[in-house]
Amino acid sequence: MSDTTALEIKGLNAWYGESHVLHGIDLTVHRGEVVCLLGRNGAGRTSTLRSILGLIGRAEGSIKVNGTEVIGKPTHEIARLGIGYCPEERGIFASLSCEQNLMLPPEVGQGTGLSVEEIYEMFPNLKERRSSPGGRLSGGEQQMLSIARILRTGANLLLLDEITEGLAPVIVQKLGEIVRTLRERGFTIVLVEQNFRFASKLADRNYVIEHGEVVKMVEKERLEENRKTLETLLGV
Repeated sequence: MSDTTALEIKGLNAWYGESHVLHGIDLTVHRGEVVCLLGRNGAGRTSTLRSILGLIGRAEGSIKVNGTEVIGKPTHEIARLGIGYCPEERGIFASLSCEQNLMLPPEVGQGTGLSVEEIYEMFPNLKERRSSPGGRLSGGEQQMLSIARILRTGANLLLLDEITEGLAPVIVQKLGEIVRTLRERGFTIVLVEQNFRFASKLADRNYVIEHGEVVKMVEKERLEENRKTLETLLGV
């Protein structure tokens, strides 16, 4: 594992109870990269993210975060290696205000998290709605809050699950700008996406997962020559 590798997964098999959902996943994410996991619903993309954090029933193989093996470790220890997880269901506190949601997260990274002022500069919508209960925010604002909250922790490896799902095109465009800004600031990002157009504009590399296996890896430089193959695999 090189000094530039933030995440390395080798031979990952995972189960929910008796259900074998991942079958030998191999992937690598270098520091400062945006890597996208593409695939249909149920392909194993979210299970891959959950395995990284120890949120799956059983896992075998190897998952190294900044050189540290995490399989078998409890989730709270894994998170302290500097991982921020934005789940598909967002998980914000509906009864707390936007700003109270931002004040809750503990520090998990080596550095310091973004200040509330920095968050509001990056997410002006949240500044306008800072006193509004989380449950009163629009879907796009809730998604922004979910991402903003993990930036408060100091995490430098961000796992973002389906952040564009069900959102208006103007919000999707804004989220794309945020991902680019975070990459420029040195964050490492793993995106789970079905929105191929969104992902293809952002990712340094795309892994296509099907039936719990990586069936294709395409770097951004070879995206155009592989576009038809990817569209066939993804049913675009």
